[in-house]
Amino acid sequence: MNRAFSAKEGVGTPARIEGAQSDQPIISLTGLERRFHAGGESVAVLKGIDLDIYRGEMVAIIGQSGSGKSTLMNILGCLDRASAGHYRFAGKDVGKLDADELAALRREHFGFIFQRYQLLPDLDAVENVEVPAVYAGADAAARRERAIALLTRLGLAERLDHRPNALSGGQQQRVSVARALMNGGEVILADEPTGALDSRSGKELMALLKELHADGHTIIIVTHDPQIAAQTERVIEIADGEIIADRHNVEARRVQKIDTEIKHAASWRRGLDRTGEALRMALRAMGAHKLRTFLTMLGIIIGIASVVSVVALGQGSQQTVLENISSIGTNTINVYPGSGFGDMRSGRVRTLRPSDAEALAEQSYADSVTPQVSSNATVLYRNTATSASVTGAGADYFQVNGRTFTAGSGFGADSISAMAQEAVIDQTAATAIFTNGENPVGQVIMLGKVPVRIIGVVANSTGFGPGGNNANVYVPYTSAMSRILGQSWLNAIAVRVADTYDTSQAEAEITELMTRLHGGSTDFFLQNTDTIRETIQSTTATLTILISTIAVISLVVGGIGVMNIMLVSVSERTKEIGIRMAVGARRSDIMRQFLIEAILVCFAGGAAGVALSFALGQGLTAIVQGARLAYSSESIVLAIVSASLIGVIFGFMPARSAARLDPVEALARE
Repeated sequence: MNRAFSAKEGVGTPARIEGAQSDQPIISLTGLERRFHAGGESVAVLKGIDLDIYRGEMVAIIGQSGSGKSTLMNILGCLDRASAGHYRFAGKDVGKLDADELAALRREHFGFIFQRYQLLPDLDAVENVEVPAVYAGADAAARRERAIALLTRLGLAERLDHRPNALSGGQQQRVSVARALMNGGEVILADEPTGALDSRSGKELMALLKELHADGHTIIIVTHDPQIAAQTERVIEIADGEIIADRHNVEARRVQKIDTEIKHAASWRRGLDRTGEALRMALRAMGAHKLRTFLTMLGIIIGIASVVSVVALGQGSQQTVLENISSIGTNTINVYPGSGFGDMRSGRVRTLRPSDAEALAEQSYADSVTPQVSSNATVLYRNTATSASVTGAGADYFQVNGRTFTAGSGFGADSISAMAQEAVIDQTAATAIFTNGENPVGQVIMLGKVPVRIIGVVANSTGFGPGGNNANVYVPYTSAMSRILGQSWLNAIAVRVADTYDTSQAEAEITELMTRLHGGSTDFFLQNTDTIRETIQSTTATLTILISTIAVISLVVGGIGVMNIMLVSVSERTKEIGIRMAVGARRSDIMRQFLIEAILVCFAGGAAGVALSFALGQGLTAIVQGARLAYSSESIVLAIVSASLIGVIFGFMPARSAARLDPVEALARE
């Protein structure tokens, strides 16, 4: 095998400096103990370990299974903490470091070679090697160049883009070696490094470790194989948690601390790179478990679709109703007899007179005024009979109520004064009366016993209000009062307020005028269409809030589902978390990764929910006649933002749970 990492080959690790002495051990253990609690008892795995390891040594820690050698390695690599005693690395008391400081120590000084390789399955060889440098804040281009150089020197130039499942055991172990060296690998910890390899691959790996040792790396191998231990400079034998032998196969030559020349990115760039790594891993995790991701999204999709659809339906219904109100008169104030719609005596109040309408029409706030009387009659035409609502109205009736003529014209002031036997019908009446498709204009029909000639046809009203969908016939109110009803009083007066006049002020002036005309009596009441509009808007908003609250509850339930699935995801990916911690990931890095994944799931679910809402809206309008949904960009943006916030809120606990995992326990999880 070619020598891998000399300085002249330009990889970045300087050559070993021979002959340099150092009395200061890089690793120093004093009275180290490790106890575990099981069944209410404390079991000592390591007992009073005193050990010094110097830079540049190649040491084997040997012992049978259960002797405590793996526990010792975990403590040396800062994956575990001692229960008692002291551990100093390069003079620094490791026992006083917090979780992120321990992660920095692993990231900057240690490289791990595990028996089972411990590669991330969703990353290719180069990406696996890059991971420690990502957490160290290395420049993206520099770390990729170094990763490729390391893999090339290890004979994997043709396997750079291969994922672990496409590599042999020996090749995977070489990738793990390259990863261990990515940030320098001042101290390389190898846990049974040849245990999962065939004899040939095992020999090649040992030759590689010797080369790394020759280049100045401190190598610590944990093994139960005496033949592996015999190839090292120093053998430390451990049994029942105690060192029982410490012997040198050859005299160790100590070296100065090695260094790594690798360019680091700016501080803002480091955070961005770590976030990018978390984002990539989140996307890959979602792609690798599509069904689980979809099921996680499902609650969010349903919740967002419900919220958006309900709001759109509420807004659409409100717009329809408001348009209907506009169709019966914009800025219209109606005067009715009695004290209100609940007044049972209003039918017997006969104080509204045509003179009241004439007085109102003279006021500056009145754009147009129409008296109104109403009745029902049977309409006869040849051999056709149909029931219709008959409205006696003034010349301005159609202007006041915003009605549009489709044929002919309305009656004028002359028709009113002459009590003309003329009529205007709506389209519903035209269809019901003229069953053979005759042109209604000019035809004579019978309203009960009174013949009238049709002079115009208006489009149907929008259906708002009583009789909105009936057949309607309109005649001059004077004709209706004298020829059909035989009465001298009015049923209502409609006043259309000028656009330049304040409706509230006009209402107050109408009240004052009518009270004066009626001798101080308030035997009338007013209905303002603006009041109706405001009431409907208020009612619609209340109903929208109510139904939206129910939809939000479903959204929260979806968020709880996200939290549960993410907790399951953390459990399934415990080993991945352990690997990332071993190569130097901070708690914040782990938390960021899972939090981003939760946010992505909820964001994608929110977008899918909006799309589903549009699809439901299309289906509803196609199936239900007159259904209308009005989507607003504000509600859509708010829905997606809400979904993302759900991801933050309900993803926090799983992310926090992942970040607080113990590295040793995480690595041991299958």
